[in-house]
Amino acid sequence: MKKGKENKNKTTLKNNTEKACRNSDLPHTAEETHIRKVVSCPPVLTVNSADVDLQDNDFSHLFNLTVQRYEGETCEGQFHGEGVACFEGGHVYKGIFSKGLMDGPGVFTQAGGLKYEGEFVCNMLVGRGTFTWPDASSYEGEVLNAVRHGTGTYRCANNGVSYTGQWDQGKRHGKGVVYYNQDKKTSWYKGDWVKNNREGWGTRCYPSGNTYSGEWKNNLRHGEGSMSWLKLGQQYVGMWQNGVQHGKGTHVWILRRADGSQYSQRNQYTGDFLQGQRHGQGTFYYAGGAIYEGEWRNNKKHGKGKFTFEDGHVFEGEFVHDEMTTNNLKGNKAPTSRPGSSILGPDMALNIECLLEKIPERNRDTERKEVECVVLRKARELRSVYSFYSRLGHAPSPDNSFLMSRLQLWRLLKDCNVHHHSITLTQIDHFIKGDETSAEIHSPFTPLLLRRTLSCLVVVAYHIYHKDVVSQNHLLADCFSKLMTDNIIPNASNVKGFMFRHPDCAEVAVSYLEKCWEVYQDYCRVIAAPREERTMTCRHLLWMFKDLHLLDSNLSTARLLQIITAESQDPSNTSSCLDLEITFLEFFEVLLGSAEVKCQQVSPSSAETKARSDLPEKSDKAETSNAQDMESQQQVRAKVRERPQSAGQRDGGKVVQTRGVRAQVHEVEIWNQTIHQFFNHFFFPAFEHYQLVSRNMKEEKLRQGSQRHIAEAQARQRAREIQESEQQQQ
Repeated sequence: MKKGKENKNKTTLKNNTEKACRNSDLPHTAEETHIRKVVSCPPVLTVNSADVDLQDNDFSHLFNLTVQRYEGETCEGQFHGEGVACFEGGHVYKGIFSKGLMDGPGVFTQAGGLKYEGEFVCNMLVGRGTFTWPDASSYEGEVLNAVRHGTGTYRCANNGVSYTGQWDQGKRHGKGVVYYNQDKKTSWYKGDWVKNNREGWGTRCYPSGNTYSGEWKNNLRHGEGSMSWLKLGQQYVGMWQNGVQHGKGTHVWILRRADGSQYSQRNQYTGDFLQGQRHGQGTFYYAGGAIYEGEWRNNKKHGKGKFTFEDGHVFEGEFVHDEMTTNNLKGNKAPTSRPGSSILGPDMALNIECLLEKIPERNRDTERKEVECVVLRKARELRSVYSFYSRLGHAPSPDNSFLMSRLQLWRLLKDCNVHHHSITLTQIDHFIKGDETSAEIHSPFTPLLLRRTLSCLVVVAYHIYHKDVVSQNHLLADCFSKLMTDNIIPNASNVKGFMFRHPDCAEVAVSYLEKCWEVYQDYCRVIAAPREERTMTCRHLLWMFKDLHLLDSNLSTARLLQIITAESQDPSNTSSCLDLEITFLEFFEVLLGSAEVKCQQVSPSSAETKARSDLPEKSDKAETSNAQDMESQQQVRAKVRERPQSAGQRDGGKVVQTRGVRAQVHEVEIWNQTIHQFFNHFFFPAFEHYQLVSRNMKEEKLRQGSQRHIAEAQARQRAREIQESEQQQQ
């Protein structure tokens, strides 16, 4: 190879390219008919007016590039090695050549300022590279035959729009995300693309804060999806066609928040839509409790319908442009309540059919009405309780708009001592199961609307008090009244247990919920037979602590039993609870209580050493991370101990108040560190080690069984051979 001097002889790359690539299958597009011959750049990305206007670069005039000057390495008279080529028209290439062709990493700069930096193969742009336009717009990613193809990111310098995702032949195609304001990232689309169009499933967040999540076609909402209008306070879930509501769906108008409750009063329509309007059959639930069921035309009640007033009275007849017809009102001035109608609004409507089946059929309507009256009288207290428990474990929110989870319902029932009536939370889950699967009734994350929670409380009231009620006339109402008087009102909001006793502690504990739920499910699979329901008893929980070697001098078996039975009716009677099934809440709170006991007198260094004994060695990276965690915890403790008091804090009552706040902050910090230490250095590593050992034992049994099977087969084969040999000799 020779280092060539400046070559001012005009040389074309055309012949070299055609010779080297004669047998290559290098496809080209109509826009870029020259790319088999010379360098090219990606085609224009055609987008809708709502999207970013990408750079338009036309290279159709570059069929042949003639080298005017070359500096670099040569071999056998050809450009070979590192060099710089200047072409007619002012284009420049700097990079690697091979046998006269641009081949390897290099930079091609067009006379107009467009630059490509990346990989070249046989004068083609192939592999990974970066395009930079004169206005600073850029593309970085995979390139195939000079076209964006694969995965890459385009950034437009003019309007701040960026796209990161999959490309196909220069077009957005596959999974990808567009940010329409890259700096604020408040306007974006994440989802599927088909040939530069939003098509498939995706989520669009608009600058106003409105969001749509669902199906798309040709950049329009089309198919099944949900839309939320933030400022209007409206939500729609259902079918779309060409960007508007069309087909079956539910539209909700949030009006206001009830006093003392997080639950929103709302109007709701469920039914048919036609080109964005209520049209066809549908039901409208008014915030005050009234209901219209019937025909609609152009957003108005029109045709046959039934209107149920808030007091239960019913008008049934013809409607014209949202109004009841006069003819039908005559003779029907005092409509009567229809059987089975509810006096409660849609947000509080009870689903208690499982209980009504236990009531004689002639009394069912009366029983429903009476218990609904009790719920209506206690509505304020019930909404307040729902609001309080739905906020547990959440950071403060401006509107406190949360749905209660099953985990929070379990906490409510335990706080109200429902489990002291010879009934477990697991049994209650089965009583209120409804149409849910076994997995859903045991999951702590299952959401419960207000009406579902109220139905659960009515069912619980019946099962714990139906034998105590003397009069059987209004059985459900009497049971629910007793539950409210004896359990809910005196005890609700007085949170017990280890998890929710302090808001800051609860937020830390909640961060470990999902992983602990996975452990709970995995361990239930181990202890349950294939066809049995996968739940856990207190005895199983005790076995788990022994299997994981978590018991020690601090956390003894006796101390663990005390934690397990802490909220039972008779904590001293530990033997009676061992075979009782427990929910995930009870499982998780035992872990939190065990953490306080096990880690209360263990220094970080000794805890680290003890947790790792008999466990597989971790990588150096993991060791470094754990050491940093320990060092961080020691620094926090040191800062808490060394925090000085100001002069103002030493004066009178301020000192007492400040010390109280500091003591509380200190207690929360220590508790959080204790929980972190228990889960990350004891519980999770021990369970992972237990799983590893279990898998190895299972594989060993399978291997031994396979070997035994082979040996038995070989023995049978030898026996057959001996038998055949004996027969031949005879």
